[in-house]
Amino acid sequence: MPEENRSTVTEFILSGFPGLQPKYQGLAASVLFLVYFLTLIGNVTVIFLFATDRRLHKPMYYIILNLSACDILFSTTTLPKIIAKYWFQSGTISFTACFVQMYFVHYLASVNSCVLFLMALDRYLAICHSLRYSLILKNSTILILSITAWVVPKAGALMLVIRAYPLPYCASNIINHCYCDHIGITTLACTDRAAYSVPALVYAMVILLGPLAFIIFSYCCIITAVLKVTNIQSRLKTLSTCSTQLIIILLYYVPRCFVYLASNVGITFSADIRIVIIMLYSLLPPMINPLIYCLRELLHPSDNRSVNSLQAVVEKCTKAA
Repeated sequence: MPEENRSTVTEFILSGFPGLQPKYQGLAASVLFLVYFLTLIGNVTVIFLFATDRRLHKPMYYIILNLSACDILFSTTTLPKIIAKYWFQSGTISFTACFVQMYFVHYLASVNSCVLFLMALDRYLAICHSLRYSLILKNSTILILSITAWVVPKAGALMLVIRAYPLPYCASNIINHCYCDHIGITTLACTDRAAYSVPALVYAMVILLGPLAFIIFSYCCIITAVLKVTNIQSRLKTLSTCSTQLIIILLYYVPRCFVYLASNVGITFSADIRIVIIMLYSLLPPMINPLIYCLRELLHPSDNRSVNSLQAVVEKCTKAA
């Protein structure tokens, strides 16, 4: 390899929040640790409830189990290092470890997107194809779909790492982020990143917009079915259930799409705002998912208001037809 193309960087430094004053670093670490702790407690509780209650061994709860596992892994991949930076002033990460973290960041984000797709599929089939729901979405079917959701994204995330790893990194080694991601790393390469950023953008848009398109379609169908119900109370119950899920879906997708597009079409804003946006959509959903998707339903499976309201909509739509 020619000398000018050789990478001289052996480690990277995570900047965290660049504008954060030293006197607030301990507070930032404490907040991030609390987020990590609550994420672990909530999602581990979901997994425990699933493992100890056989009544929960149904398609919807298998999907929720996948979501909890993904949230735990993503938070564990990203948070400990940035917490260590602010608590122990340990912000350096080795060259190889940074790319390993980048792989898991993009891989787990892709898995999360696929799991949200499965969740929307479950709701769509339960309401719009209720008579065939039990035939289409069996436990064995969910198992196959879940394995697919974990296996398929491996190739895309690996492609990002394979293309970025050999690039020459011979200038700054400071990553303006709380963890290693493709944009943060490749902007430090001493070469034109256009050839590398375009495929990464295409991958991100496919893995994001593909599931998002179906999610939008499914919820449009659900809302249409709900509006056909004459009973106002049943209608409001179901819309309430859907609205909480839509909030999380919008929180996950909208800021993520904005950041990806902004970085590739020349929209600029301060590094602190960009990092705050990324941390919000990366860490907030895993922390509150157990409350919105899981604990409210899992703690009272025999009196599940969400499922019962959905079934009421199905029955009334069937009778009306």
